[in-house]
Amino acid sequence: MGKTKDSGVEERPKWDNKVQYLLTCIGFAVGLGNVWRFPYLCQIYGGGAFLIPYLIALVFEGLPLLYLELAIGQRLRRGSIGVWTSISPLLGGVGIASLVVSFLVGLFYNTILAWVLWYFFHSFQNPLPWSQCPLNESRTSYNTECEKSTPVNYFWYRETLNVTADIEDSGSLQWWLVVCLASAWSIVFFCFIKGIKSVGKAVYVTATFPYLVLTIFLVRALTLPGATDGLVYLFTPDVSIILKNPQVWLDAATQIFFSLSLAFGGLIAFSSYNPEKNNCERDALLVGVINSATSLYASISIFSILGFKANNGYTACLNENVLVLTNNFELPDQSITVDNYNQWFDYLNQTKPEEVSSLSLKECVLQTFLDQSASGTGLAFIVFTEAVIAMPGSQVWAVLFFVMLFSLGLSSMFGNLEGVLTPLYDMALIPKRIPNAVVTAIVCLISFAVSLIFALGSGNYWVEVFNGYVGSVPLLIIAFFEITGVIYGRGMKTFSDDIYFMTGKRPNIFWKACWTVISPLLLLVVLVAYVVLQARIKPSYPAWNPAYVIPYFKSLIPISELEITKSNTLIGCNILKSKFEA
Repeated sequence: MGKTKDSGVEERPKWDNKVQYLLTCIGFAVGLGNVWRFPYLCQIYGGGAFLIPYLIALVFEGLPLLYLELAIGQRLRRGSIGVWTSISPLLGGVGIASLVVSFLVGLFYNTILAWVLWYFFHSFQNPLPWSQCPLNESRTSYNTECEKSTPVNYFWYRETLNVTADIEDSGSLQWWLVVCLASAWSIVFFCFIKGIKSVGKAVYVTATFPYLVLTIFLVRALTLPGATDGLVYLFTPDVSIILKNPQVWLDAATQIFFSLSLAFGGLIAFSSYNPEKNNCERDALLVGVINSATSLYASISIFSILGFKANNGYTACLNENVLVLTNNFELPDQSITVDNYNQWFDYLNQTKPEEVSSLSLKECVLQTFLDQSASGTGLAFIVFTEAVIAMPGSQVWAVLFFVMLFSLGLSSMFGNLEGVLTPLYDMALIPKRIPNAVVTAIVCLISFAVSLIFALGSGNYWVEVFNGYVGSVPLLIIAFFEITGVIYGRGMKTFSDDIYFMTGKRPNIFWKACWTVISPLLLLVVLVAYVVLQARIKPSYPAWNPAYVIPYFKSLIPISELEITKSNTLIGCNILKSKFEA
């Protein structure tokens, strides 16, 4: 590390080229949430209608904050703590908060990558281990608990997580999760061993490979039966939802905020390695648009496959009813088929209504199967894995899917780790004689040791608690102080001069209006709305919120009583409501 001749400030590392920087920022912004959160929100909030509040939040909240972070990091050429202390010593806590949040988010985020590795290792088996129930101890029949539930549920909750009764019952360390966790942190370390030099090389793969896999999935999914049903369901707009339900606007605002990875400090650190004369406005627009386009692109691929899964479930349901009718009325085989089932049912219901009503026929409605979606881990490890089973060459698709998830998560982990390391260097807490690789190794080892809590039997509870609280309100508060600190602490005029120095032009009226009024106001409204909604949650139905579930989760509910729902809560499922009301 040398000194610059003019300022005496330590010269910072630099990106090899502009492509590395953009890929790193895109990789940090585009993460798991683009694949398993955005499609879910589109579905439950009226398909294409959700894009209206989402795009409004992108334009007036996401892009201005992204531009501000890239600009201030590039101009002051420091990490999150250095940037805010140079603006005002009173803002130093904002940088420390970003460091802490990045560290804590990295802990549970890398745990998800460990789960992905576990599934990836098992994806090479034929048949896939979650495609059928295991044998019981006597090896005379299938496991009873698995048969009452599904093989997919059993593999996730028992063979992967081995969940305990509640968060107070820690259970023992699951050795397979410890191995996967160690592997995940080792991969992060080796990719980060030379700082941005090695990260810049890794992102060529981690930031681009997911797009290749999504394209392969899209091409294959569009040829599957039922894919059109999934796409129609996803993009059929219901404008009345966005007019009647304020929750839509809240979710849209938080989705775009967290999707762009704002307030973590990673983007500030990455931009600080840029040349001072770099067009950060163009970079912000490019990263923001690509991030949102990726969410939409992923939705098309995901829901094409979920439409295929729904079609399979609907067909299987009809086949069971066909068998019941054929056997009960002693009809010739193949006389009733899936295609003519409705005609036969109407005919038999008119001629022999009492007999038909006495049969235990299932209600087969395609819309019901399309409604059975989930977000988060429920989508990745339950819904999608179940869909993959029915696809020809299921092992290949499983491998591709989990490699894609790992690539998405790994590139996001680079930003989380950078949000920890750069502030540590800026605060001069680490002696210069200690090599950067050693510092990175120490941080990764500490992170691995702390994250062992997630490898316990109660680990998944802790993941959801961290996910629900570490990565929500703290980031909103940090972002609010970031934008007010720059605009009202450093000053709009000074910041405008900074941008003129870097880009050769001053920010237009749109950016100034967003920074001074619109974006801070939106952040404040989102924060207040979030707190109000949390306060209104009634503990009579604990599954609404992890904080309420924990005291009620006193006895282990058999997997047969686990019901996957739209709100992917504490352990990716809700306990049947009657259990809590009993």
